[in-house]
This record gives sequence, structure tokens and C-alpha cells, in this order.
Amino acid sequence: MAAAGAPLPSIAKTPSPVQNQATDREEPRWRPLLGMVCELTVDLPLPGFHVAEFLRLRPGSVIATNWRLTRDVPLRVNGVLVAWGEFESTGKRLSLRLTELA
Repeated sequence: MAAAGAPLPSIAKTPSPVQNQATDREEPRWRPLLGMVCELTVDLPLPGFHVAEFLRLRPGSVIATNWRLTRDVPLRVNGVLVAWGEFESTGKRLSLRLTELA
């Protein structure tokens, strides 16, 4: 605790990852890695999916889910959870809008 009249210690505010995006990319320590390939996956968990259902899959099969359209899906880079997002349509393509960083 600071004594009466003594200045309080300053607390540096840690910038959020979103605020640091541009500066992180520009930092020299990242330059050697910027061209590296990584695997980006979006997981759509299907609890209760059985091996029998898997074995019946054929081209054109439709897999019904209980996943709600408004529920966020996990986004992973090389298997590590990095964010959550929601699916949306952009023209004739399916897109993922990031809603939260992990």
C-alpha cells in the first residue's frame, strides 16, 4: 500500500491482441515465420455420431446435426484453439466470421 501522499505505482495496460495485429506482423521476430504454412480447421462437433452412420456415408450423403446456426464453432491452427466464429454466406461461398479470440 502506498503511503499517504506518495504516488501510486503505474500499471501498464496490456493491449489486446486485436490492437496489436498490425504491429505483431511488422515485428522483426515474426518475419521468418510469415510465409510458413499452417493448417486452419473449423470444428463442427457431432456428438452421438456412430460408426454405423460413418460406414453408410456416400457421395451426396447429408449429415444432420443439432448444431444451431447461431452457435459459434471452434477455429484451430495446427490443432490449437485460437478463436471462435460463426458461419455466414458470402455470395455462393461459406465464410466464417470471427467472434472471439481464444
